[in-house]
Amino acid sequence: MDVYKFSERLMAMDDASWARHANPMSVFSRFSCLPLIVLAIWSRVWLGWWAMLPIGLALLWVWINPRMFGPPKTFDHWASKGVMGERLFLDRKSGGVAEHHIRMAHILSGMSAGGVAILVYGLIVLDFWAVMCGMALSILPKVWFVDRMVWIFDDAHMGADQGS
Repeated sequence: MDVYKFSERLMAMDDASWARHANPMSVFSRFSCLPLIVLAIWSRVWLGWWAMLPIGLALLWVWINPRMFGPPKTFDHWASKGVMGERLFLDRKSGGVAEHHIRMAHILSGMSAGGVAILVYGLIVLDFWAVMCGMALSILPKVWFVDRMVWIFDDAHMGADQGS
């Protein structure tokens, strides 16, 4: 199972939503998703079952975010390249992405998943420092992952420029 493609299907990403997500405002505001989900889950301490409301709102933000902003005028920005590189990465089986990029993307995703495991533990036992460490260990590899996607985008366009 390709977890990356599964995530794309789960988010119902089509060409229009990918183009809108390439807006740097979408990419940078996307980094608010995990902290908002964490805060919403932690709110069960104060709200009990009413915490389902902020959890639902946080998950709605996860889905709305890539669709909220208009497409960028250009794809020259780091964040835009990251999103477009991710699209290329999702189609990596067609052979357009170098193996070292694929390997590194898997490593970074694994590192991020390790952070999520610590985060989940912290949320279960309400350990503030485990939550903070888990978020950091989840988000930082994700930023590195986006940077790797920029590299994939640049490699693809460098090859296209050299071929013309």
